[in-house]
Amino acid sequence: MATSLEFNRNQIKADEFKGKKVIDREGIEYGKVKHVHINSDTLEVVGVTVHEGFSKDYFLSRDYVDRFTEESVLLSSAPIRTDITVVDIDGKKVGKVKRLHMSKDTNELESIEVTEGLTGSRIFHTSEIWGVGEKIILRLTKDEYKKP
Repeated sequence: MATSLEFNRNQIKADEFKGKKVIDREGIEYGKVKHVHINSDTLEVVGVTVHEGFSKDYFLSRDYVDRFTEESVLLSSAPIRTDITVVDIDGKKVGKVKRLHMSKDTNELESIEVTEGLTGSRIFHTSEIWGVGEKIILRLTKDEYKKP
């Protein structure tokens, strides 16, 4: 015996989000939704895979998502991701994010690895990050980071 489906206005089908814009509170677009990830035990959304272009995809946990709308996925904060520019507190370029280092226990971001010149890199703990948007802004000046 089949049951007729009735949808509450607060319910949205996950497959409707494929291709929707992912934007933050400042209107910065980070790509389009490729997948919505759901916990199979709790049936809660745990995150989304964002397609940024070419073959560049990345996962954003539920912590970044403020809400789903008919038009887009709105982020509560800007995500830290690879290949974005890192600048010091004065706006001087330090490098680009090469790798994200996550905690194995909590899966939270612990530090970022930033390219430094052609072959070098440097690791900055998340406590050294002042802000995140189109660029990552560090708390100190470039010269202050050079001092031992």
